[in-house]
Amino acid sequence: MKNLLLFLFALCPSLFAAAKPNVIFILADDLGIGNVGCYGSDRYKTPHIDKLATEGVRFTQCFTAALCGPSRALIMSGRYAFRNGATNQDACTNLDPKEIVLPSLFKAAGYATACIGKWGQLPGEPGDHGFDDWLRFNGSGVYFNAKDVKPERYSLNGDDQKLRDDEYMPDLCQGRVMKFIRQHRDEPFFVYYPMSHVHGELMRTPDSAKGSNDLMADNIAYMDKLVGQLIAELETLKLRENTLVIFMGDNGTGKGMTDRATIGGKVLSGMKGTMLECGGLVPMIASWPAKAPAGRVCADLIDSSDFVTTFAELAGAKLPVGMVFDGHSLVPQLQGQPSKPRAWVFNQLARMWYVREAQWKLNEKGELFDMSKAPFTENLVITDTETSQAARKRLQAVLFELNPGGGILDQGDGTGRHAHKPKRK
Repeated sequence: MKNLLLFLFALCPSLFAAAKPNVIFILADDLGIGNVGCYGSDRYKTPHIDKLATEGVRFTQCFTAALCGPSRALIMSGRYAFRNGATNQDACTNLDPKEIVLPSLFKAAGYATACIGKWGQLPGEPGDHGFDDWLRFNGSGVYFNAKDVKPERYSLNGDDQKLRDDEYMPDLCQGRVMKFIRQHRDEPFFVYYPMSHVHGELMRTPDSAKGSNDLMADNIAYMDKLVGQLIAELETLKLRENTLVIFMGDNGTGKGMTDRATIGGKVLSGMKGTMLECGGLVPMIASWPAKAPAGRVCADLIDSSDFVTTFAELAGAKLPVGMVFDGHSLVPQLQGQPSKPRAWVFNQLARMWYVREAQWKLNEKGELFDMSKAPFTENLVITDTETSQAARKRLQAVLFELNPGGGILDQGDGTGRHAHKPKRK
């Protein structure tokens, strides 16, 4: 019997790998709910991303930190900022390496792992944390080489490279993702794909019409095309059925782009870098044909600490001992099974934070907001009713238990963007 199993494994290893799902985590940069068609965007068309939602689960209440670095640290660690120290952008680069848990979980579970795209706000190189293959560019919003400026540089498995003038960084990253998937099609794989789109400063895309005056629409369309190409490749390789594809924004829409990111003609409350609703409320879609029910819309509260816990369960990996993880597994929601959803989510940037229920939000100042008309407005409660008083009591109890003020306190300038910099005399 043992010899027969060995023979079958040698003949078709993909049959044995199918027990564990492949996972592709696509993280769009500065993409809010108002930039995605299936979330009701008035202006932007995303047919491939929308199709991903019709084939899977679209989450309407997914929250993450309101800036790129703290958001990515939360995804990678599964721990809130007052625990991991990623309270501002600059602090993220000094994160304790033990906080980068996600890739090592997959690695320990027998997965081939890749990180393709933006990494610079996290410490070290992706290979230091359990990624087998990586391509990372420097900074954010890297597209073409700008005229009269030194060529963009990127690292390919530790080798310094220059972007050629005829190369488009998003295409370079996409090609690397495709190559990795083809190479590892017969074993379980995890791909972390933090895209360049649609972080500014935006440039034309290879598909932009001459003289285009809407670079945001052009870049969203190109990003959407790349997602469609990736799904098509999975189908060609017959990997689509057992591959969980997550598509998510890393924070809300960037400054200067919010007036156009409307839904139903209404401007959303908040943007990237703010503690208003759409600073941290982001699009999140999960498509897994073998397990996830098609066309489901899930209004359960989730936050991006949940990914470490979820992926550990899916991969059959054990979380490190001696660390507190804040996530709740999303496996039931992904598989359309009965679940016990979160009662609340927590969000933090610098020394600002809030805990949020479905209808109420309480911040570090003790201000309570009625969120019944979110994501368009959030109303400060001036005079408590019996209902709001009960909500205040519940949320205060959560903050008391979490005790963010007793954790690692932010030492930055208060915005979440920078470490403290003394003023020049």
